[in-house]
Amino acid sequence: MPEPERTPAELVALARAARAVGRVREVVDRSPVARLRGRGFPWRAPSVPAGVEPLPEEPRTGSRYDTEWARRMPARLARAAIVEGPLRLLVRGVAAPERTGLDRLDALEGPAVFAANHHSHVDAPLMITSIPEPWRHRLVVGAAADYFFATRVTSALSALALGAFPIDRARVNRRSADLAAELIDDGWSLLIFPEGGRSPDGWGQPFRGGAAYLSIRCAVPVVPVHVEGTGRILPKGQRLPAVGRTLVTFGPPLRPAEGEDARRFAVRIERAVAELADEAATDWWSARRRAAIGDTPSLGGPELPSWRRAWALGDTGRGRDAARRRREGRAWPKLD
Repeated sequence: MPEPERTPAELVALARAARAVGRVREVVDRSPVARLRGRGFPWRAPSVPAGVEPLPEEPRTGSRYDTEWARRMPARLARAAIVEGPLRLLVRGVAAPERTGLDRLDALEGPAVFAANHHSHVDAPLMITSIPEPWRHRLVVGAAADYFFATRVTSALSALALGAFPIDRARVNRRSADLAAELIDDGWSLLIFPEGGRSPDGWGQPFRGGAAYLSIRCAVPVVPVHVEGTGRILPKGQRLPAVGRTLVTFGPPLRPAEGEDARRFAVRIERAVAELADEAATDWWSARRRAAIGDTPSLGGPELPSWRRAWALGDTGRGRDAARRRREGRAWPKLD
């Protein structure tokens, strides 16, 4: 079928369109991306010969996520603004925190490992906003790689807003331990939850040896911290938080004794957090008396059926609220 004859105006329009397409192609061909694509190795990844199985791509999430960018100055300034602004307001509105024991950190210098019990996702932002200066804005958080670093979006948000780096809690991962040790040696303090995950029933779980191991390896103290009330605000399995009150109790810094290994030191850290829990439930003097005779209640709760444990936990919570009200209303006796 013969092509239809075109008018002079149509021919002029086609010529202009052809010239425009040619100019676009020239610009694209001169672009840096096109030039790099035109080059071979090492400017771009080498090709795989036919018949050779290509290597699997390195995962960019989970325990392999690189958080180094989040510790550079632009990200640190952004995180400081987030922590002192919206995060602090959110914690204050949802958790209404009360903080005690901060005077026990007066003699603490340099980086430290802050080890706290873990009941809720509220624990991390509560601790980040509760840890005082100079540690707060030079703080990294060991977070579960399978939860906080499951996707590229959650990984970036966790690293930026919380200063988190991934820890593989399913198995021993030397890469996470080496990274944590390097950060401590560089002057960063570490917030870690030695239980390894949130409590499933509101009672504590046995402490793992990560905090103790890093303290021994890097020669830094461990600050035991007890967090009370977050399990009632956002327990495991609940999606939306409820407004409540929390109490954060800091203990005196601990250092490993001569010849003490990580396992025994981890037991001592857990006992120190249990003593802080007893102090929060009653008062300092009663808690110290029980600690002196080895009668401090365990974080794990009584060995009872699940319904009895839940019942006992409810009684403990009411007792701690009553103890807090007694403390707030207590006055020193008048001395003549």
